[in-house]
Amino acid sequence: MRPSRFHGGLRLAGHKAESTADALRPCPPPPLLRLSLAQHAGRPARARVAVGERVRRGQLLGEADGELSAGVHAPRAGRIEAIRAGELPGFPGLPSIEVWLAVEGDESITLPPLEGLASEPTALRERIRAAGVVGLGGAGFPTAEKLAIGRELLILNGAECEPWIACDDALLREHADEVVLGGRLLARAVGAGRILLAVEDSMTAALDACRRAVAAHGGGAVELAVVPTIYPEGGERQLIQALTGREVPRGGLPRDLGVVVQNVATARAAWRAVVHGEALTERIVTVTGPGVVRPGNYVVPLGTTVAHLVAQAGGYTPDAARLLLGGPMMGLALPHDDVPLGKTHNCVLVQSAADVDAEAREPEMPCIRCGDCAPVCPARLLPQQLLWQVRAGRLDRAVDQGLFDCIECGCCDLACPSHIPLTAYFRHGKGEQRVREAEAERADAARIRHESRQQRLEREAAERAARDAARRDAATSSDAVAAALERARARRGDSGAAP
Repeated sequence: MRPSRFHGGLRLAGHKAESTADALRPCPPPPLLRLSLAQHAGRPARARVAVGERVRRGQLLGEADGELSAGVHAPRAGRIEAIRAGELPGFPGLPSIEVWLAVEGDESITLPPLEGLASEPTALRERIRAAGVVGLGGAGFPTAEKLAIGRELLILNGAECEPWIACDDALLREHADEVVLGGRLLARAVGAGRILLAVEDSMTAALDACRRAVAAHGGGAVELAVVPTIYPEGGERQLIQALTGREVPRGGLPRDLGVVVQNVATARAAWRAVVHGEALTERIVTVTGPGVVRPGNYVVPLGTTVAHLVAQAGGYTPDAARLLLGGPMMGLALPHDDVPLGKTHNCVLVQSAADVDAEAREPEMPCIRCGDCAPVCPARLLPQQLLWQVRAGRLDRAVDQGLFDCIECGCCDLACPSHIPLTAYFRHGKGEQRVREAEAERADAARIRHESRQQRLEREAAERAARDAARRDAATSSDAVAAALERARARRGDSGAAP
């Protein structure tokens, strides 16, 4: 098919070759795996194990807490060393519960294999939920919930457009067949009659593998869609626009267009869960950048720390200066490498001192109102106007102008000749607005409680007044009866007296 063009975006140097020169490498587990119970969007899982308990590989450690949640399973056999408070991986200061697993032995457990494409959609969704499968493209939304509403089109997202990240490229080179088969399972689970496998035109080796896989396993239902390598092509809304020519409306969702998008790694995880009974306990992570000795793509047990993974990649070079979890555009800077990796972490990027110095040499200058930021915005926003509103604290106006439609891709940052960190301002504005909304909700809740209390006190006072009035009426009535009786006795006494 011939893709359309989404609005904005940039052509950036890919830097994929640095990590894709070799095949996938296994990362041996560290002696201790630290598994957060919040590796997904939604509510954290609830611990199902106790300290000192022996567990097998694939065993459930934390069960999903409701529908918008996901289970966490043991990547290796071992003993539960601790269940303790930690930080949400990649978000210092945000609390999370971690299960610490000391790796011992090689016992494993799997779920009973299902019949693949012959399985009922409900059974497929239940298996995907039981295996703890979530979106592996970064959002971490529980996959079974995304499949609960029927759609006509399934898009398998292999458009890995952010520079340096190559985990999906490496996956497609070696496991395109399982991606295609997994896509057909996902389509059956959601009721989609059409499947598009989207791959960037720069991923030539992956494209060759996908063509072979589609021919061998596509069953006539899977179509390969080659898309241009333009950042951020891999964004869900941008990819939908590129492949269908339609835009997801502001405030809407892809399901409004009858579309569901799943990452290619998620499709493979679904296939492994259904056909092999495997829970999601590991993922491919790109380790790359000028600050690491041996860049590559590694199959990493969940709960492995960044420090251990970088050590498997030969360690840091003398030039290593900054550590990012994710890519250079949307990644998060880490203060240290003692951070456990989870289901949504796809890249560890080690930048050099030259990278950091280049940014330091570009101080922020005043906005010159050139408007260069608007044409590159994939969300069709006006970043210049948003900046004015956020800086002035007029967050309500910023929201009206699309603040929460910003996908924080960073295109406007690169386009700005004044080197204004626009994305950072917008991210800050979103946080401030969420705080304001939370405070408003708390104030509304307090007001409602106060009004309810006032109404209760007034009701109780009215009830007391009614009871007092009733008692007074009763007392008055009793006095009146007594007086009548007394008068009656008096009349009888008068009539019965001696002459």
